[in-house]
Amino acid sequence: MATYQFDWVDAFTSNPFSGNGCAVVHQGAALSDDKCMAYVRETSLVECTFTGPSEVADIRVRYFLASREIPFAGHPTIATVAAMRSRGLVAGGRLILETGAGLVEVQLDGERIEMTQIAPEFGAKPSQAQVAHVVGLMPDAIIAQPQVVSTGLPFCIAVLRDHGDLRAARLNVEALRDMAIDLGYDGTDMIEPFLVTLTGATEAGDTFSRLLLAPPSPPEDPFTGSATGAMAAYLWRHGLMDKDIFVAQQGHWMGRPGQAWVSRVGPVDAMTGIRVAGQGHVLMRGEVDMPDG
Repeated sequence: MATYQFDWVDAFTSNPFSGNGCAVVHQGAALSDDKCMAYVRETSLVECTFTGPSEVADIRVRYFLASREIPFAGHPTIATVAAMRSRGLVAGGRLILETGAGLVEVQLDGERIEMTQIAPEFGAKPSQAQVAHVVGLMPDAIIAQPQVVSTGLPFCIAVLRDHGDLRAARLNVEALRDMAIDLGYDGTDMIEPFLVTLTGATEAGDTFSRLLLAPPSPPEDPFTGSATGAMAAYLWRHGLMDKDIFVAQQGHWMGRPGQAWVSRVGPVDAMTGIRVAGQGHVLMRGEVDMPDG
């Protein structure tokens, strides 16, 4: 039996019980996949991270859902750095993370933590009708061609007409699995549509989004940093965002408001990275006892 220190962090917010929670298990990267997934299920969070030493970066970070390991995730990255900073483990204003998606650079600017996600990859374009079926809407609720985009983790980006459509969305898990298979995935790696509107939840925001999740994850993600990066790349690529820096909002209807400041590296037609910045609040910390290995 081994004891690990952990921090429970609310990411993309400076307030407790807002944004998106993530438990950061320090020096837990050597744990088995099964133990990491069991830990996520025990917390009832969407994702948790497990850190460890790295030969190529300042620290290695592993990201887990309740069902599998994923290469990268946004709000857990913010949470991990916030947790490390709170423990005095960050020297200076720059940190390099080794992730399954490659090296991720993080800059610390006051209370903001800014990660530079990798260059966007633009993939398959499912039909508006197919994506609308997945989220229980009529096809005309989607106002632009959906597309799978990844800045470390793939999401199907779908721009909705208004907040009414956004609120009405309901996930059809069977239709989601069918779409994932049609797009070349094996049916276990879901490509949940990231639904975005071009008006904020408040006057401070430029976009407002939802991400509905398939079991065994909770039914909705309060704030999704990796999808926000993919969404930003999509909006710039398709001429739907005229600002070089904008504020993305998510989670307000869940009672967990969060926001990020988003910018890009490079011009619209040759983006080499997407910067997503947010704050993190360490809500609680403690120890967890788990079997070795």
